[in-house]
Amino acid sequence: MFYRILIVVFITLCSLVSYSQKEENMALIKKGSYIPLYGNDSTTVYVDDFYLDIYPVTNADFIKFLKDNPQWNKSNIIALYADEKYLSQFKTNLTLKEGELMDAPVTNVSWFAAKKYCECQGKRLPTIDEWEYVANADETSPDARLKEDYNKFILSWYEKPNAYNQKVGSTFKNYWGVYDMHGLVWEWVDDFNSVLLSGESRGDLEGSNELFCGGAAVGATDLMNYAAFMRYAFRGSIKAKYSIRNLGFRCAKSVK
Repeated sequence: MFYRILIVVFITLCSLVSYSQKEENMALIKKGSYIPLYGNDSTTVYVDDFYLDIYPVTNADFIKFLKDNPQWNKSNIIALYADEKYLSQFKTNLTLKEGELMDAPVTNVSWFAAKKYCECQGKRLPTIDEWEYVANADETSPDARLKEDYNKFILSWYEKPNAYNQKVGSTFKNYWGVYDMHGLVWEWVDDFNSVLLSGESRGDLEGSNELFCGGAAVGATDLMNYAAFMRYAFRGSIKAKYSIRNLGFRCAKSVK
């Protein structure tokens, strides 16, 4: 009996150690719930524990990936996986144009390339719900959507030109220990095209998910609703092969 107890304790301790270990350059996001902006049928969504990169992937990070995976260089990329704007801030396959910062978020990267990058790191792209859950946080609260100053900050960033060419970490560190969820670039998520914006809700399956329907946000009285409408409308207007100047990404990882 004594040895059985020791074995149980040992297994429990190993499990706790494994769970508590920090992933390098990633923040542990504790499970929770939030109400997403899907339309009139918004319901509570639960998010499990997961890890998220503290910073967006930088140009320097992506160059390392390109060196090991030359098939994703701008001169080798298959048209199916990226459009003609892919890595247009690069002068050559592995060098940036003058004025571009190595420690700025990499942009002009298609969903296919972002997904492959994360897979090569043993990670994945975050889901919409994971990303939105973390993006709700300010410096001190996991859900700052009702704070007017926080909402104004998000909307003011939407109006800034060339915010993408700044060093990662330029914005605040949020409640979860993550930087730049707002303020530098939009970010790819794994299921970006799962929210159909041609109707009034996520469950409206009629129409094309390629339509840009941000007009519904014009009458919104809540600032956070307008900011969220902008994000969902942007996601609904793009395709996986698109490469956009202010669209980057970061990686996530499930907790085992």
